[in-house]
Amino acid sequence: MRTQLICLLMFVFLSLMPEVKGQYYDGDLHRDGKRMLFDFGWKFHPGDVEGAEKFDFNDSGWRLLDLPHDWSIEGKIDKNAPAGGNGGYYPTGVGWYRKHFEVSAKDLEKIIWIEFDGVYMNSDLWVNGIHLGNRPYGYSSFYYDITKYLKKGNNVIAVRIDNSKQPNSRWYTGSGIYRNVWLIKQEKLHLAHRGVFVTTPEVSSDSALVDINTQIDNEYNSSIEAELFIVIEDNEGNVVASAVKKFAAKPGESLTICNKLRIRQPKLWSVDSPDLYTLKQSILKDGKISDGLNTVFGIRKIFYDANKGFFLNDKQVKMNGVCLHHDGGAVGAAVPLGVWEYRLKKLKTMGCNAIRTAHNPPAPEFLDLCDKMGFLVMDEAFDEWRFGKRKYGYHIYFDEWHERDLISMIHRDRNHPSIVIWSVGNEVPDQKTEEGTETLKKLTYICHSEDPTRPVTQACDNIAADGGSTVLSFLNALDIVGYNYVDRWHERRELYYSIDKLNHPDWKMIGTENRSNHGVFRGNYSLGDDPAAVNPNYNYDMIDAEQLWKFTKMHDYVIGDFMWTGIDYLGEARWPFRSWNFGVLDLCGFEKDGYYFYQSQWTTKPMIHLFPHWNWEGREGQIIPVICYTNCNEVELFLNGKSYGKKRLEFPRQGNSGGWNKYANPVVNPTTADLHLQWDIPYESGVIKAVGMKNGQVVCTQELRTAGKPYAIRLTPDRDTINVSERGVANIKVEVVDKNNNVVPTAVNLIEYSIKGKGKIIGVENGNPLDHSSSKSNNRKTYNGLALVVLQALNEEGKISLTAKSQGLKDANISIVSIKK
Repeated sequence: MRTQLICLLMFVFLSLMPEVKGQYYDGDLHRDGKRMLFDFGWKFHPGDVEGAEKFDFNDSGWRLLDLPHDWSIEGKIDKNAPAGGNGGYYPTGVGWYRKHFEVSAKDLEKIIWIEFDGVYMNSDLWVNGIHLGNRPYGYSSFYYDITKYLKKGNNVIAVRIDNSKQPNSRWYTGSGIYRNVWLIKQEKLHLAHRGVFVTTPEVSSDSALVDINTQIDNEYNSSIEAELFIVIEDNEGNVVASAVKKFAAKPGESLTICNKLRIRQPKLWSVDSPDLYTLKQSILKDGKISDGLNTVFGIRKIFYDANKGFFLNDKQVKMNGVCLHHDGGAVGAAVPLGVWEYRLKKLKTMGCNAIRTAHNPPAPEFLDLCDKMGFLVMDEAFDEWRFGKRKYGYHIYFDEWHERDLISMIHRDRNHPSIVIWSVGNEVPDQKTEEGTETLKKLTYICHSEDPTRPVTQACDNIAADGGSTVLSFLNALDIVGYNYVDRWHERRELYYSIDKLNHPDWKMIGTENRSNHGVFRGNYSLGDDPAAVNPNYNYDMIDAEQLWKFTKMHDYVIGDFMWTGIDYLGEARWPFRSWNFGVLDLCGFEKDGYYFYQSQWTTKPMIHLFPHWNWEGREGQIIPVICYTNCNEVELFLNGKSYGKKRLEFPRQGNSGGWNKYANPVVNPTTADLHLQWDIPYESGVIKAVGMKNGQVVCTQELRTAGKPYAIRLTPDRDTINVSERGVANIKVEVVDKNNNVVPTAVNLIEYSIKGKGKIIGVENGNPLDHSSSKSNNRKTYNGLALVVLQALNEEGKISLTAKSQGLKDANISIVSIKK
């Protein structure tokens, strides 16, 4: 009966909606009912405007838009842009946002906050002409209590953003209110901002102890007696634990209530089964619900060992990781959830299980996805401390803001089960000084104080470096020593971590950043400029990554490795490039060859990938290297039905088992110690076919066909329906194909797009780092046969039709349905 009463109260609470006018987010991000998505109906003006902070300022001529918004991606690429190659040569500058909204008389009895998930950068906020504050760091989430500045009727929020001081970053940042904004309304007795902290100190398959610390603020002028109701539900909505606790709060008091609940036979969160629970809390005062909050968490146990690496739920797990910047290619820094979902699915299919948020706190919904999809996360705070890398970088603000920014990140993110390690910096020059050690200790202390459950690292790029290396005291102060480019210096090209492990056996070690097997720009193969000689650009760039993976795989003390990078990103470029080629996915999220190398090592489902393409007209008879990534142990290659022999690989190689010259598995007799296979084939047009075998049985095949001339356009969406409530998107792959439906791997056709119905195009991309055309236009050339269109639903249900046309090619059309869930 008691459980039924609690459930009834929670149902009543969740059915209550705030009275501030606006639209409510009812998507899949586990947001509670009192939070109103405040993204709609903002006014924007590029450039500085005198008096724009005033309540009665006339903004009727300003552009009307919805957030999130990144004005940099809308601008033209310019060699003379102040951000330079750091920002991909996109514009920056100053911009203003204003929003009008209504507040009722009853609203004025409440406590009202406005919360920003991310504003880049140096934001100033005014409410009805009154300045509330400044926030310089462009990646922090922050809020203001705007209660006493509101009035009945029309109210105005004004935000000035100053991204004019350049350069302030080494990569593309975007400019503007590029993440979500929330309006939060609550009673005067309420849960504190980020005031819930959930941990699972005892975990087994039989039971788990959930430790809940809930901070409650009493903003009444009198003492209050109330009750805190707690329900924990599993991912199917079943109540698995509950509690009620009475409390008394003095006027103006902030108190913390601790609860410990036991869950029997818990569903443990893991990379393969990312089960989640929802903690539902409500405050009952005078028989009425005063406030409430839903907190999603996972039950899991983490442990790091200096010799055996990382353990998740008592199982050893190697972190097969990637570093990711925060931009989304065609959409800039204002990245819809569906774009991240599309990209993370690709990484998951590759076998990736870990992500480092380089080099700043990510969007909150990004971490929600990592929770749901089963990624381990290294959540990173800063790229600079006191010593700067760029003239106007974070070092200017570090002394004043680092504590607030770091605590903000930890309080926001610490309930995510996906986060298993904090990183307080990346390649900071401070690592080479004793003063830097003291800074590290202070940052680590903050992390441990606010979250004692996770270790701390910093990505060090100067361990054993010539010309000034990381000081030993700095490395000893780290919970886990983070290595960037572990093989960079001298004999470490072959010995990697082993030198330090011999000298410091108690160190825990992780590859925070190392080079990836990214290969060439996606599909951009070359045999050289001399038509009479073959000098390929694609058959040599994989060796360093292969050798590093061998060491990482075979040495348990190496916790894992985060390659640079999982996805290409804007910025950190040199003219005429707007981006660079470090990712295994390109700016569209399309797979490069290196993607399949990692898939061959990180997954077990049989696969083969061959490259380059097989369109080499004019090279007939010349010997062309054909490369193969596979997790098969034997592959036979055919050209037009003729066999060019079998090649074999095995990693790890097996030793004797059960006796001398006895083996647990069939003997492979590898033909190479590399992690790829290669055939040298005299070119003739036709079909290359690879047949993959395991233990003598054919398990998979792949073909490369010589494509004909471009004939038609093919459109393939990643989904058939999109959710209006989530402002969902469809990621549509655009391919130029020949008459036989083969992708033409050299096609560079200009494609024009048009749309009808309840949607809009928010980005077009092709992955070519040298293409300076606008990603906000309705046309773009394909790059090596491919392009991407990102289509977003409007605010109503209906059919969305996309048509693609190009001179000389057959048109293509697809339809997507937008629905409200």
